[in-house]
Amino acid sequence: MGDTLQILTAMIIYMAAVIIIGVTFARKANASSDAYFLGGRSLGPWVTAMSAEASDMSGWLLMGLPGVAYWCGIADAAWTAIGLAAGTYINWLIVSKRLRRYSEKAGNAITLPEYFSNRFHEKKKVIMTIAAVFILIFFTVYAASCLVTCGKLFSTLFGMPYIPMMIVGAVFVLIYTIIGGFLAESASDFMQAIVMIIALGVIVLVGTYAAGGLGAVIDNVKDIPGFLEFFGMATPQTVDGVQQAANGVPLFGEAAPYGIISVVSMLAWGLGYFGVPQVLLRFMAIRHEDELTRSRRIATVWVLISLTIAVFIGVMGRALYPTALTTSSDAENVFILLSTNLLPPLIAGFVMAGILAATISSSDSYLLIAASAFAKNIYQGLFRKKASDREVLNISRLTLLLIAVIAIIIALDENSVIFTIVSFAWAGFGATFGPLMLFSLFWKRTTRAGAIAG
Repeated sequence: MGDTLQILTAMIIYMAAVIIIGVTFARKANASSDAYFLGGRSLGPWVTAMSAEASDMSGWLLMGLPGVAYWCGIADAAWTAIGLAAGTYINWLIVSKRLRRYSEKAGNAITLPEYFSNRFHEKKKVIMTIAAVFILIFFTVYAASCLVTCGKLFSTLFGMPYIPMMIVGAVFVLIYTIIGGFLAESASDFMQAIVMIIALGVIVLVGTYAAGGLGAVIDNVKDIPGFLEFFGMATPQTVDGVQQAANGVPLFGEAAPYGIISVVSMLAWGLGYFGVPQVLLRFMAIRHEDELTRSRRIATVWVLISLTIAVFIGVMGRALYPTALTTSSDAENVFILLSTNLLPPLIAGFVMAGILAATISSSDSYLLIAASAFAKNIYQGLFRKKASDREVLNISRLTLLLIAVIAIIIALDENSVIFTIVSFAWAGFGATFGPLMLFSLFWKRTTRAGAIAG
């Protein structure tokens, strides 16, 4: 069996497993809009924790973050990872229990826009509409980043044009999300979180061995100015965006300064967690509030391990293949490069299913939350207040299709940098919902007018 066919076989087996999960939960998902959008508040602590982090990290974890480390060293990647790890812990610590409790008290809200609207006792549903519109915008962009990941993965592996491969990934994710709903998404995200961290672990162990040990990895990159500095950044010498090389050695300029403003900017990624719907909805969906303590510990450990390995994979990729990836966009293929070069094809296929896992676990969340925002909060909330559950579900599925089409259009540029796309949507959610979420949970005097203004 050819190498490409073995890789494809492994990935097909993985996708089949995901589809089986979707079909298994389809009947429960179709029971009501509550079941489809929030799983009837029935998640256990392990599924809550792992699905929250898998849907949060996306293909960004296996492609975007290692790509940044490969391209310009550890500063940007490491400070971002530190900010995200801290933000993860604090969000689970101070937000999760209150949101689980208050979302049920606020009219048993099953979406974030509905929670905000009920929390401030709206009649005209202005907050709900504004929140739903922002969710539609930012999650469409988020979904586009996942489709870019799919396109890069499949086109790199199989030598096929980027756009058809990206569309194939979009169709698979769309069908799966339409079939299964929140329970299927959460169950598969739990499985995909396991696949992701195993994939990271396999690559870091095999790669370190291939390089000759941890010391050899460090020795191979330590002479690059700024590459291993927390307060300096490597600057690849480029012509038209392509890094130059001489005698097989990549060219770098002097290390760029990396001051306190840059550090704070990267640490600020952690603040986005207070407004990220795909994580906040898991808080709302757990069975019992007191199980969130266990979920917090599980989620924090998973995040610490996965982020640390992801950054190191970028460093290791530069040590092993210093001139293989010559643009910032290509650098995001470092995980794929290591997998295909260091592992037997069949195992590489299963490892790279980790990228597919990260992409599916995020994109299905993004599509489902965006669809629920329109169907539940705009269509039913504003125009068809007496719409049946069946009607709301059908509208949400039509919305899924429309969002997917728009995301495909955004993702058409194969030179898009996943890290950049994600940073835009992440900042948007953090700024839009983060402050309002904290005020709604911790300050009783927060008013409807203040919520709208914020």
